[in-house]
Amino acid sequence: MKRQDFKKTLIVLHDLVATAVAIVATFFVRFEGYLLDERLQHLPLFLPPFVAFAGLVYWFFHLYRSKWRFASLPDLFNIFRATSVLALTLLVIDYILFSPQLFGFYFFGKITIALYWLIQMFLLGGPRLAFRYLKYARSRHTLERDANTPALLLGRSSDVEVVLRAIESGTVKKLKPMGVLSYRTDDLGQSIRGVPVLGTFADLDQVVQDFQERGTPIRRLVATPSALVPEAHPDMLIARARRLGLPLVRVTSLGEGMRDAELAPLEIEDLLLRPTVQIDRQRLEAFIRGKRVLVTGGGGSIGSEICTRVVAFGASDLMILESSEPSLYHILENPTLLSSDTRVDGVIADVRDRERIREVMHEFRPDVVFHAAALKHVPYLEKNWAEGIKTNVFGSVNVADAAVEAGVGEIVIISTDKAIDPVSMLGATKRLAEMYAQALDAEFVGRNGPARLIAVRFGNVLGSVGSVVPKFKAQIARGGPVTVTHPDMVRYFMTTREAADLVLTSASHADDGRRVPLDGTNAYERASVYVLKMGQPVRIYELAERMIRLAGYEPGEDIEIAVMGTRPGERLHEILFARDEPMAEIGIDGVMAAKPIFADRARVDQWLSALRRAVASGDRDAAERVFEEAIPEFKRRTQAHQPAAPVQPIRLASN
Repeated sequence: MKRQDFKKTLIVLHDLVATAVAIVATFFVRFEGYLLDERLQHLPLFLPPFVAFAGLVYWFFHLYRSKWRFASLPDLFNIFRATSVLALTLLVIDYILFSPQLFGFYFFGKITIALYWLIQMFLLGGPRLAFRYLKYARSRHTLERDANTPALLLGRSSDVEVVLRAIESGTVKKLKPMGVLSYRTDDLGQSIRGVPVLGTFADLDQVVQDFQERGTPIRRLVATPSALVPEAHPDMLIARARRLGLPLVRVTSLGEGMRDAELAPLEIEDLLLRPTVQIDRQRLEAFIRGKRVLVTGGGGSIGSEICTRVVAFGASDLMILESSEPSLYHILENPTLLSSDTRVDGVIADVRDRERIREVMHEFRPDVVFHAAALKHVPYLEKNWAEGIKTNVFGSVNVADAAVEAGVGEIVIISTDKAIDPVSMLGATKRLAEMYAQALDAEFVGRNGPARLIAVRFGNVLGSVGSVVPKFKAQIARGGPVTVTHPDMVRYFMTTREAADLVLTSASHADDGRRVPLDGTNAYERASVYVLKMGQPVRIYELAERMIRLAGYEPGEDIEIAVMGTRPGERLHEILFARDEPMAEIGIDGVMAAKPIFADRARVDQWLSALRRAVASGDRDAAERVFEEAIPEFKRRTQAHQPAAPVQPIRLASN
């Protein structure tokens, strides 16, 4: 038995024993003499079924899901609800037993039932709160005993309070909170869990100097999410931290109890985006929990983030399929995966190898497949077009076919905004992969087949391999120049965490079997393509300027910006929907649905056969003719690369 299962078994036994003890204790407190003897005589008949019923009530109210070390008001409220249901059940039983056909008297009585409610609440809630307090006292002792890093916490009081709880519980380690700085003046003069609010962000220099003079120098600054909102002026915070020579880290999670909290260095890209979409964690946990998940390309930027998220949301098993041995090793050594309860394994395989993919699928038998393996750099695919077709098209076909054959319930193809009105090999190959998935998915409409195949499109991901932000950071570190391809180039950006969560959200919507009005009428049908809302596009030239200023330099004076010219397959403005593509809101923030026009399975198979011949003969013109027939919007090399209606980029504020 796994340690986690053993702990849960102990909790179940505790609650059942507590229920029996509560009933017996209630009788001994309330009755005496023959009244007590009469009730104890009938107790063996009543107690076992009532305890079993109580176990079902506790399960229904999720008493076994939460850990005792994180016992909180929501957990006590669940105990309150469960105990109230049991008390009402006793009341109903009492009136049944009062009937002349049975005992003819109240077995419990209203006062006894009220007394039982109090004792039951105490026996269920008391040990949980006591256990949490013991953990808290132990963590406080550890904090005082160990040599932890003196730190200042930055942000509004509500966020700081959650971080302090995480430090006390041991979720966030090696920090000794010395004080709090808030950008809100109404937080001044307060004390949060015994840690004083010492000033605003503008007082950072003075506060650090004061601690230095006391002989307790501050060694780290910890920024909560509220410290990075625009009204907090995080640009100034980064500049002050760099001037003081203090490392500035951010809290990457503020979930309940911060159970998956992490501290990470605060990077420039953390300040370049709109506020991220609030994810419905309960929805994703309900979708992923207990399922077997396979991720192709699991060592890549998006694939690895999907792996960490499905683990965080409670997958029972995770299989990571990767063609790169170093990438597979790196993701399998990820601390989040190593410390989880999910059974994680990896396999070296190439999605181009059809038989190998079939073998892996049949052995693992996943419930959900996320197909993230792809070749995705536009300039490389323009030169190596055949490799792009082999991986992005035929690799996707292999994964989809093998997954359907293995009885997978949910197959998610990770696509790109470049698949819309494609002007590059990347866009064309991804679009054809979408079309194959849609054609395959359409075969299950109206049937009870297990498979759902969807595609999820989104744009550039910050921090991914080849992303412009790490490239600019490296160029700035070398002293420049920072290179941009065109002064009017604009792109959408999203964090890897947000992209992965919204991919899972799209899959959960498809799994629900919900239908959306995709044709502009009152007719509803299921969506096959989901598009992540990327916010406002960012002008790359302005992005370069702001990054230079955030690094402490002046663009054009300290570091030059060089315009290099657009590369083959690039366009100035990205788009998320084709002009003739029906769109619909699905009732979930951050995600929309689309219904592109696609051919039936037989027609798609013809195009795939023609592509195989073109790749085998090395005939790019023949391959492009196939894409042109399959995707009327596809623009070949001799055609223009710009969409008719460019989007308006957002202008980034600078210091």
